[in-house]
Amino acid sequence: MRVSNFFLSTLKEAPSEAELISHKLMIRAGLIKRLGSGIYSLMPIGLRVVRKVEAIVREEMNRAGAVELSMPVVQPAELWQESGRWQAYGPELLRFKDRHERDFVIQPTSEEVVTDIARNEIKSYRQLPVHFYQIQSKFRDERRPRFGVMRGREFIMKDGYSFHVNYADLEREYRSMFDTYTRIFTRLGLKFRAVAADTGSIGGTGSHEFHVLADSGEDAIAFCPTSDYAANVELAEALPPAAARGAATAAMEKVTTPGKTKCEDVAALLNIPLTKLVKAVAIVVRESDFYLVLLRGDHALNEIKTQKQLGEFRFATDKEIFDKLHCKAGYIGPVKVDAGVKVVADRTVAQMNDFVCGANEKDFHLSGVNFVRDLAEPALIADFRNVVTGDPGPDGQGVLELCRGIEVGHIFQLRTKYSTALKCNYLDEKGAQQPMEMGCYGIGITRIVAAAIEQNHDERGIVWPQPIAPFDVAIVPIGIGKSDAVRAAAEKLHDELTAMGLDVLLDDRDERPGVMFADMELTGIPHRVVIGDRSLKQNQLEYQGRRDKAAQPIALENAADEIKKRVCGG
Repeated sequence: MRVSNFFLSTLKEAPSEAELISHKLMIRAGLIKRLGSGIYSLMPIGLRVVRKVEAIVREEMNRAGAVELSMPVVQPAELWQESGRWQAYGPELLRFKDRHERDFVIQPTSEEVVTDIARNEIKSYRQLPVHFYQIQSKFRDERRPRFGVMRGREFIMKDGYSFHVNYADLEREYRSMFDTYTRIFTRLGLKFRAVAADTGSIGGTGSHEFHVLADSGEDAIAFCPTSDYAANVELAEALPPAAARGAATAAMEKVTTPGKTKCEDVAALLNIPLTKLVKAVAIVVRESDFYLVLLRGDHALNEIKTQKQLGEFRFATDKEIFDKLHCKAGYIGPVKVDAGVKVVADRTVAQMNDFVCGANEKDFHLSGVNFVRDLAEPALIADFRNVVTGDPGPDGQGVLELCRGIEVGHIFQLRTKYSTALKCNYLDEKGAQQPMEMGCYGIGITRIVAAAIEQNHDERGIVWPQPIAPFDVAIVPIGIGKSDAVRAAAEKLHDELTAMGLDVLLDDRDERPGVMFADMELTGIPHRVVIGDRSLKQNQLEYQGRRDKAAQPIALENAADEIKKRVCGG
């Protein structure tokens, strides 16, 4: 490919709204162009990267026995109403009416449609198992689209769905997909980790996420360096302290804490460790029940765990807090609260003694507080918090560490959630109707592109992993418009490398060398060859890998073979 026959559009600066490095570099390198909020056009060089990601995903899915199809982007509301997700999915589901006032949605995912296909096409156990997948655009009406394609509204995703006669066969396919995803992300050249995860709005009984490791990742991952344990912090269990609760050794007393509403400030004022404080988080469950969730001062509420323990909830308003506790937020606590306030505690808090908490009075806290003596035992003791570095591993092996990750893949055991709702049944060996067991498997194609950049970049631009680079080799001829020898050598090398099956970009623009070098580095092409009159006179070319600090000469004779060897890692 010659630049004169391609479309390369780079920028020196990214727009001010671009925050993540991937967003900045994708715009600067001309991979994407913004059309609207969270909606981007894939430009030619960006599309090449996407197609390479798709190709690896498609090869491994086919290898695993999945069958590709394509389902409509526009889906009738009746299917979503039948599954129950028309009401449950939320505002991210883009709904609209056609000219006949019939309701439709733009697909964010396709469980309903694929289940409709299965219930109409599969009648007997003899036709199972089957695994359908597609690679297609999706749309989710994000409240706050940001970070370019990392959290855009329109995106490309691979979504797959498997159907089985029993749970044992679903588990077999789930393990197969775990291995398939591991091969996919390994082939993509990414550093990643598979973690146990919450099933979220998709539903089901078990799931794993695949995260590209990057400091900019939105998700926190808990893992144990001395075992195979890894889980999203949303799911990672915080074990109860090994030691039993100590006896009360101090009297409860009210202490002055003027203007100190944060645990850190209270601890500093009282000259005590943050681990001796208990904070109360006020929430409203099912829109009527007022709860205080007690956490140690250095711990954070885990909303997913809290919802599983107590049900759907929201944080209490300032008015609700004042009405129930007669105090403003910042000084609230569990001692001598009204009967209508339910007090629950994290496992760690339940083991504490002589702790400090809010006094339900402005500018005051209570010290020396103990359960039983000063307040009743919590109505519920459970795991309500995020794990932190140093917590014991839930598998009993070692302690946890935390890192950041970008979710790029997710596999679910849906079980019969959708097959039961949509009456997707098969006839078993005895002729009886049985609901199909289902699995669901997603990969964010465009998100992978952004995640790869977050993990692979430097001050000059993108540094693509070889398997997904838009081009394998960039040829930069110096003075191509002035030197016939340079042009001839560049054309010859381009044709030879292309014939060898490599993707080659020949920069045949009449530009200054600095401009061409900057563009090739910005776009992240892994291998660069510079051809100039001076090196040709010495029967040499200059080769430089994208991560190399300096160029090195290679012999003009058999240059194509030498470059291919380097591209292929030989």
